Amino acid sequence: MLRRLLLALSSLSMLAAGLNGGACAQGLFGSPPPNASSGDNAPAATPAPETKPAEPAPAAPVLPGSPTAVVKPFYEHLGLELDPAQRKNFIDPAKSVLDKSDALRASGQGECLDPNMALDNAEYDKLAIDRSLKTIEAVKGDEAKVVAAFVVAGNQHRLEWKLKKVGGTWKIFDLLSVTGEWALSQYQCE
Repeated sequence: MLRRLLLALSSLSMLAAGLNGGACAQGLFGSPPPNASSGDNAPAATPAPETKPAEPAPAAPVLPGSPTAVVKPFYEHLGLELDPAQRKNFIDPAKSVLDKSDALRASGQGECLDPNMALDNAEYDKLAIDRSLKTIEAVKGDEAKVVAAFVVAGNQHRLEWKLKKVGGTWKIFDLLSVTGEWALSQYQCE
C-alpha cells in the first residue's frame, strides 16, 4: 500500500512539474486561484523575472494492471470504447449504456453515442493529443479515478474515467466530461 502511495505521489509530482503551470495544468487541475490583494496599502506585485521554461519531466511509467493502464488504450486507438470486444473493461452503468448503443446500431435505428467519447467529442487530431495528453490517477480502496487532460485546436478538454476493482481487475464504470458536462452513465440509448 505504501509503495502505491509513493508511486502515486511521485507520478503527481512529475506530472505537475511537466505541466509547468501552463494551460494544460489549468485543464487538468482547474484554474489557478485569482491573485488576492490585501488592501490599498499592499505593495505592488513584483513581476517574476523572465526565465526559460523548464523541460517537461518524463512521464512516469504506466504500471501494468493499474487504472491508467486500463484507460490508456482508449487514447492509443480512438473509438475503442465502442468496440464490443472491449466490454470486458466495463461494468454497469457504463456497460449497460454501451450494450444498449450496440443494440440500437444493430437494429439500424442509428447511433446513440459519439464515436470519440475519449476525446470529449473533439475533432480527431492524433498528433495534438499525443503531444498534450496528461493523465493522473487517484486510487482509494477499490475505486479509482483517472483524469485525462489534453488540448485539441486550442481547446482544453478534461475527462474523468471512474473505475472499480472487480475480482482483482480494474473496470470502468463511468466516463465523465468535465469540459463537455456529460456522463456516459446518463445516456439513454433506447
